Amino acid sequence: MMLRALICSFALLFVSATSGKSNDTLPLQLATVYQESGDLTINEYYVSEKLDGIRARWTGKMLITRKGNIIHSPPWFTRNWPDEVLDGELWVRRGAFEYTASIVLRDSPDERWRDVTFMVFDLPNSLHTFEARLEQLGAIVQSVSPNSLSVIPQFTLPTQEALKSKLDDIVAAGGEGLMLHHKKALYNDGRSEYLLKLKKFQDAEAKVLAHIQGKGAFANLMGSLLVETEAGVRFKLGSGFSHAERANPPAIGSWVTYKYYGLTAYGKPRFASFLHTRPLQDLPQ
Repeated sequence: MMLRALICSFALLFVSATSGKSNDTLPLQLATVYQESGDLTINEYYVSEKLDGIRARWTGKMLITRKGNIIHSPPWFTRNWPDEVLDGELWVRRGAFEYTASIVLRDSPDERWRDVTFMVFDLPNSLHTFEARLEQLGAIVQSVSPNSLSVIPQFTLPTQEALKSKLDDIVAAGGEGLMLHHKKALYNDGRSEYLLKLKKFQDAEAKVLAHIQGKGAFANLMGSLLVETEAGVRFKLGSGFSHAERANPPAIGSWVTYKYYGLTAYGKPRFASFLHTRPLQDLPQ
């Protein structure tokens, strides 16, 4: 019986290692889209910039993606990191999502990891309010002080008008948007009404079904993509591409992120525009 148990344990470890999956099961909090409301008291929330990086969690032993895939960071990157579970974003700079993904989702880490910082925004296993968790995070990061680990700056704003003004400033500087987190909220596994994301546009993912040949200036290039959302809605995505992306478009079967401004009467994204390709390892839940 003991021999059988040892064999089973080894088999489980082998499957985990070869699949690239972590055995750690951690809570994952997701944001709700911000809706302007007179009932929302802005100064009850901490506000931070929404970073366009790769969502990651530190298990106390390793970095994993939102889906539990192991992130192969170099040993020096996480040296002296705490035993506590951390939730955050692997980030390089504004507007560099694809560059960041090309670094952190590789099986073999390279020197470009020196451009990356793990921007921490929460403690999933803490039973305290967000306000208290922020204090804990500050103390944790200060105690280890590695260059690769930082807490996302959090601030407060007095009114919804001040929030809109701050959003304008962030977007003008190349940022994506803002996150609002209620000071008294507990960490919630799943979508939380107390964690809000605010952007000037909506975004979503779709699978590439076909390349449609361009016309005129794009006669020898890809003109648009035929894509399909997870809900089965098909539409053409034809704007937002650079010349290089039209010459070498996202592969059929791959996923892309697009931005849009509401839906048409037929349920299709209005004014949809390509943002970037989306690696399978980083597809949202």
